[in-house]
Amino acid sequence: MRRFVWVAVLGLGLLMAGTVQAQEEDKFEYVLLATNKTSTMQKEMNQAAEQGYHFAGVMGGETAFGGKEVVVIMERAAGTKSGGRFHYILQATQKTSTMQKELQQAGNEGYEYKGQTVFETTFGGKEVVVILERDREQKEIPIYEYKLLATKKTGTTQKELSEAGAQGFRFVGITVSETSFGGREVVTITRRVKK
Repeated sequence: MRRFVWVAVLGLGLLMAGTVQAQEEDKFEYVLLATNKTSTMQKEMNQAAEQGYHFAGVMGGETAFGGKEVVVIMERAAGTKSGGRFHYILQATQKTSTMQKELQQAGNEGYEYKGQTVFETTFGGKEVVVILERDREQKEIPIYEYKLLATKKTGTTQKELSEAGAQGFRFVGITVSETSFGGREVVTITRRVKK
């Protein structure tokens, strides 16, 4: 009987230790980055990545004290000390043709789409901001092919999105913005892995 009790207590202790360890692994640390310059945001995101953080979310808007800013949340598992695994590129432009070209250049280097938002610059223009991430620990670097769809009518977006899907492009993000050159546009980004 004592042996059974001892085994049960030992088993319960191991179970509790495993539960505590699982709870520790489920804890996260966050850093909030906010700036009115996309170049500054890219620099700050890569500095946070060197401390083990990775991209979690983005939103452009007007904050109470900062004015018009891009706000990014980055996260890491609690206690993470090592970093440098991820590298980030922020692309911001008012011209969708420029964005298509820049997206493809990044895709050729293995950068994967992570998020997008609309950001109003301090000079009054509105830009679509796209965040791309590259995993430096990935052994085989994929090459991504991006297709940006920019239309003024949602019906046209539906048609172009269906056509892109038939070609193997997968939807990754959408924003509705008023750009300097295109007026109010629905900007949709799709992606497929090059074979």
